[in-house]
Amino acid sequence: MVKDFDRLTITDDFMFCKVMQNEGLCKELLEMILTDKIGKITALAAQYSIATYEQAKSVRFDIAVQNEKGTFYDIEMQVADTHNLAKRMRFYQAAIDISFLDKGYSYKKMSDSFIIFICLFDMIGKNKPVYTFENICVEDKSICLQDGTKKIILNANAFNETDDKDLSGFLKYVKTGIVTTDFTGRIENMIQAVKNSEQARQEYQIMSAAMMDEREKGAHQKALETARILKQLGDSITKIMQVTGLTEEEVEKIHL
Repeated sequence: MVKDFDRLTITDDFMFCKVMQNEGLCKELLEMILTDKIGKITALAAQYSIATYEQAKSVRFDIAVQNEKGTFYDIEMQVADTHNLAKRMRFYQAAIDISFLDKGYSYKKMSDSFIIFICLFDMIGKNKPVYTFENICVEDKSICLQDGTKKIILNANAFNETDDKDLSGFLKYVKTGIVTTDFTGRIENMIQAVKNSEQARQEYQIMSAAMMDEREKGAHQKALETARILKQLGDSITKIMQVTGLTEEEVEKIHL
């Protein structure tokens, strides 16, 4: 079921992307998470897609950012624990690397990249507000591979577990919607501005309709595949119709 436009929060993809398209807010969030300056942003895109190669699954980033040095930042909002986040981050990293190489860069010129997931749950289970991962030597943990990649997971559940007031305030806002800092106040103001925009409302309605259409197409395709299997097993058309919800005409058209 599609969420009502007026009930959208920072945790909803549509609203998160709208807010983070504001360069100032996006830059401030990145610098807060990384505790470092990122320099000038030269590219910022919402729902940015990378196709690795023709037959492969494409990747769509919530927010993709590049700075003047070419460093790539991917920021994702993750509401539900799908239990595949680690592998998903691995795939995202591969897609980013391939996209750089497709542009003709040598290995040495590949830009640094950061994959950042803001989660409403504790994926790791250690009650830390931030988990940062690099490639560390197992035999000597003081040695880092220095391949230019970092993966960062934020745990909004642990908003009370950090002394950084700005980060704590942001995580609390993500988890509860309560504004406690200047930064989250500006995010909330941006959200209200989006909700007052008739253009944004129409855009959300169009996007929601397209998503529902895709789901329906996917469900119909799954029903056809199920029907084909049942037909191969020799089940009657009546039974296949009952199981899949397809019409008699649709079932009869299925070729084995």
